[in-house]
Amino acid sequence: MIDEALARRLIDSQFPEWSDLPITKVELDGWDNRTFRLGSELTIRLPTGDWYAKQVEKEQRWLPVLAPQLPLPIPRPVAEGEPDAEYPHPWSVYRWLEGVPAALARVGDADAFATALACFLNALRRVDAAGGPAPGEHNFFRGGPLATDEREALDAIDALGDAIPREAVLRVWADAMSTSWDRDPVWVHGDVAAGNLLVRDGRLAGVLDFGSSGIGDPACDVVIAWTYLSGSARERFRAVLDADAGTWSRGRGWALWKALITIAGDAPEAPRARRDVERVLADYARWR
Repeated sequence: MIDEALARRLIDSQFPEWSDLPITKVELDGWDNRTFRLGSELTIRLPTGDWYAKQVEKEQRWLPVLAPQLPLPIPRPVAEGEPDAEYPHPWSVYRWLEGVPAALARVGDADAFATALACFLNALRRVDAAGGPAPGEHNFFRGGPLATDEREALDAIDALGDAIPREAVLRVWADAMSTSWDRDPVWVHGDVAAGNLLVRDGRLAGVLDFGSSGIGDPACDVVIAWTYLSGSARERFRAVLDADAGTWSRGRGWALWKALITIAGDAPEAPRARRDVERVLADYARWR
């Protein structure tokens, strides 16, 4: 079990200089890693499986490179922990970033939030991608072609049958698949979600969790337009984001894939995923 007791033991055995600092769970934890606060200025991040452990070395290598070139704070590694007899993965200690995840916080001005997020992603894409990690298991192939997950999407459509507007969904999917990224790879975050966006004083204040980051097609970072943003905030995001019509279309495809497999799997998030499908279809109808 990955809990405070494990985190305490790892810190005490590998970083005794922090043994006097309290360890507490964070309010909103993730699936890929378990995160604990260490004192007031540090955080512990423990991968929950082999695939997620592949992200540790990448984050240790690249986050210090990315951070100075971005307009918002991102996690900064302080130390890298080693596996031991009871915990089989490498792990990390980072600087704590103040703020509340947007999934739990009230945003003061949604349009300003969307603008700040688009500017952050634009800046991320301008960072030199030379030598960056290509899509692979370490980031679930984020930045790769949408076709990577086409089989899953089509299987979900077949499984759902009349439970979704099948013909409209297929049109949107075909439109997304008709485009491709034919430029040099750029940096992508890979998991731009409300739980990874920090809010402070009602404004976007930081971006967390670069475990799915890498270089490639930036369309995967557009998904937030339908999973979180709405109305004028979505319009503002599209206006400011450096994304052509093809990238926006593939972003709809990524959002649709995620929503479809969530609904087909009858996950707890299925009602929200149905809302996302409706948003994607409405967006396609407006911009086609």
